[in-house]
Amino acid sequence: MAASSLELLARSWRQQANPLQQSFSLLHSKSLTGLCTSTLAHSRSSSRGISSSGKKALCMPMQTVAAASAVAIETPSANLQLGPPESTPTWRASLDFKWIRENRDAIAQNIQNRNTIADVDLVVQLYDKSMALNQEVAKLRTDRNRVANAMKGKLEPDKRQELVEEGKRLKDVLAGLEAELTVLSEQLQREGQKIPNMTHPSVGVGSEEAATVRKMVGSKRVFEFPPKNHVDLGESLELLDFEAAAEVSGTKFYYLKNEGMLLELALINWALSELVKKGFVPYSTPDLVRSSVIEKCGFQPRGLNTQVYSIEGTDLCLAGTAEILMGGLYMDRILTEKQLPLKLVAFSHCFRTEAGAAGSATRGLYRVHQFSKLEMFVICKPEDSEKFHEELISIEEDFFSSLGLHFKTLDMPSEDLGAPAYRKYDVEAWMPGLDRYGEVSSASNCTDYQSRRLSIRYRPAENDPLTSRKGKPPSLRFPHTLNATACAIPRMIVAILENFQQPDGSVLIPKVLQSYMGGKELARNFVQHIELSNHLEAYGWKGREEWIVNRHLARVPALSGCSKLPAW
Repeated sequence: MAASSLELLARSWRQQANPLQQSFSLLHSKSLTGLCTSTLAHSRSSSRGISSSGKKALCMPMQTVAAASAVAIETPSANLQLGPPESTPTWRASLDFKWIRENRDAIAQNIQNRNTIADVDLVVQLYDKSMALNQEVAKLRTDRNRVANAMKGKLEPDKRQELVEEGKRLKDVLAGLEAELTVLSEQLQREGQKIPNMTHPSVGVGSEEAATVRKMVGSKRVFEFPPKNHVDLGESLELLDFEAAAEVSGTKFYYLKNEGMLLELALINWALSELVKKGFVPYSTPDLVRSSVIEKCGFQPRGLNTQVYSIEGTDLCLAGTAEILMGGLYMDRILTEKQLPLKLVAFSHCFRTEAGAAGSATRGLYRVHQFSKLEMFVICKPEDSEKFHEELISIEEDFFSSLGLHFKTLDMPSEDLGAPAYRKYDVEAWMPGLDRYGEVSSASNCTDYQSRRLSIRYRPAENDPLTSRKGKPPSLRFPHTLNATACAIPRMIVAILENFQQPDGSVLIPKVLQSYMGGKELARNFVQHIELSNHLEAYGWKGREEWIVNRHLARVPALSGCSKLPAW
């Protein structure tokens, strides 16, 4: 068949395919998204993604649509199938596709262990095809240059015409192959970016139930009275106001007031001062971040079950964690080995959609749309990342021990790591009011997963045996990144209120925080406290009331000699 006939046939096939593509686009609209979303299980954190049952429910309608609309349309250049429309990557990760091909089996097993959606076989096929096409393009460019050089000399008219025709032919063929190579390169990036980080060999395989206990600190407090939950405590002590926040902003928002607001500032200032002593550089971050930076850090800002708020009509999103902003701070930068390690701590406001969250376990401050947090972030040499991971989790454990909390540290299993983490520790504190352990912190080693996507590199020292080249400067390397929660305010308040509540309804402030709260030892009803103080002064007590402080017994005002007291 002549080339022109093939072109006409291909054009006809493409025209027939267009209605099918349009049909799929309509089915892939918000109505289908809403239908699929209702079947998704709630993820444990923003990085965990969709549960296995949720994935199955999500994939079934998509597969049905694809089967109905993608009727194996063949073209002369390649065998392609119509499928869900996928956007062109807006950024490129420095993925080592050669390493991926050489470790295909290990990566496939890792994908299975993490229960995630990625296709390493497809990536390898695309890479091999890309390499072959690159070689073909390189050969054609060489031929084109040879023809161009040949035409510079004095030639017979027939010979020149022959070279002109050859040059046109090479140009047309090269343009087609270059266009095909561009599409192939974009598809390779898109599929390659879906592959998660590798997993530490000590990490267990499975869901959250497969987590192993790294450390258990303290024991559950035995109450001599029925303990309240933090919502009842916070409202009775005038520390929290959920009702007003719901009227103003909606559900899962809150006001902190009186000692509640002071407690937030005390936690931030205490944790920040301790980290600065340990060599961390303090930052505050913007609340908005580009969606591409979120993607480069391993999160999906516009997925079906996303935890990210997007700003309509822009490429901006509300940041869910300072980890993203701190990684973006060094994006597209080349560091020197002397600059490493970089130990940073950032205060930020965090915003989460908490899609799918419901039930009594999420009541109150435990799962909210907005909160304040201190986040540790480290950029280091690859050989040092496991050491810094231990340092970060040890800092967290020291913090919670200093507060007097009972907690356990878990080595999280493969399905709970999210895409970026090589290994992740979670800290769960006992929350008596909820009658369960609740996550209050985590620490993740992301190895070079984020630095390859953010294009953060460093130049090793001249004598580095891994990168030194004779007569040339050392080649650039990708550093490792780590992140850890120093203090997530709402859940810390939950743990403090519920663990340190007293029989009279007050709450003992942990000793390490008292100096950051003006010396206050107790959180109690602010209005009643002022009235009591004024009442005592009226009966000759010049200072504040005295309190008999006992952590596990009643807290009784020392009021001997006073005959008239409020009947509380």
